[in-house]
Amino acid sequence: MAELSEYLGHRTNNYAEYQGLLAALRYAAEKQITALKVVSDSELMVRQMKGIYKVRHPELRKLYDEAQQLVRKLEHFEIRHALREQNQIADRLANEAMDKGR
Repeated sequence: MAELSEYLGHRTNNYAEYQGLLAALRYAAEKQITALKVVSDSELMVRQMKGIYKVRHPELRKLYDEAQQLVRKLEHFEIRHALREQNQIADRLANEAMDKGR
């Protein structure tokens, strides 16, 4: 398991969720990790990545396309939704990143 955190400035939560996913996918590629399991409290992003929801927002579409491209390079990719209360580590990392930007 790895922990990644970065300040993104003033962005939407959906943008931040995709940036988090992209950071994990880039980290996996850099470290030559071939299997990745992602747990996110963003139901929207999870459902978009699974193809259940369409990605309509142009900015998110770019991030989605990049994420899908990186996912295709993995031998195994799994993404699932968890309620925020069940994803306290991610919540802590997000708060730490926001604190860096203040």
